[in-house]
Amino acid sequence: MRVLHDVFLANGILPFVLVAAIIFMGIAEPRFLSYDNLFNLGRHSTYLIIISVGQMLALLVRGIDMSVGSTVALVSVTTALAITGTAQAIPDAPPGLAIVAGVAAGMLTGAVVGLINGIGIAVLSVSPFIMTVGMMSIATGVALTLSGGMPVYGMPREFGQIFSNASLHGLPVPVLYCIAVLILGYYMLNWTVLGRRIYSLGGNLNATRLAGVNTTFFMVLTYVLCSVIVAFGAILLTARVNTGEATLGTTLLMESITACVIGGVSFFGGIGRISNVFLGAIFVTILTNGMNLLRIESYVQQIVLGVFLIAAVVVDQIRVRMLRQERIETG
Repeated sequence: MRVLHDVFLANGILPFVLVAAIIFMGIAEPRFLSYDNLFNLGRHSTYLIIISVGQMLALLVRGIDMSVGSTVALVSVTTALAITGTAQAIPDAPPGLAIVAGVAAGMLTGAVVGLINGIGIAVLSVSPFIMTVGMMSIATGVALTLSGGMPVYGMPREFGQIFSNASLHGLPVPVLYCIAVLILGYYMLNWTVLGRRIYSLGGNLNATRLAGVNTTFFMVLTYVLCSVIVAFGAILLTARVNTGEATLGTTLLMESITACVIGGVSFFGGIGRISNVFLGAIFVTILTNGMNLLRIESYVQQIVLGVFLIAAVVVDQIRVRMLRQERIETG
């Protein structure tokens, strides 16, 4: 029981639900453990993992980014429009030029969304929830306006090869990009001044400010990084579907929050590990993949995700109280 207690305090309910999900899905649907399904599961989980890393940054500073799904859609549209626009404006240019222009436009779009969110939250003192919900509506509207409500076609084949279809030693490139994001995120959060500032902002904002830290700057920077990471995931998703779509990423908001909270990232800020977020995203992908194999309707899947999210938040509150009690006792 002591071991289970320590595992729970360190990781939340993640280890328990992850093992339970694998066992249940493996028994309920034999195809779940097949090589082809596990390969596809690993490939598809990369997008959610990257988006969840971005969401994690917002949660660590005691915030939330409700606009991640609409940011994905807006970045998808701006990336596709920049690629096709460059190709049409310079028809003799190599495809690489259009791809660079599209990726730059997509990443810049993400940075602008994060900057606006960060300024609204850190400078104007708008609630993170209200600010990012407002941005969700704005980004969705801009994406639909730019695309006219229609998918943006005409991207070069090389774009899909670079960001989706190619492989290296049998590993699809999205998996490699995902590994790179995880490594960079781990290094940033655990070995840099920025990482320590992010954790301290969520742990105790006032104490961090009194220590002489420019909390406004680091809060804005955190939201910029959040949206830039989300933008990179959006570019990979755009390459996967080979079109710019204003409806891309509609389920990623709920899934990313669920992955983070089940992964032990606290809504109270300052607590969370990127390795657990990775496993949390794997769990959500396993859950949705298994339900698809079992032919469970999409609206029922949303109910299940909602139940897990609420349960994870309740358990997170219990875990935070237990952590505080242990600190008092060891005090």
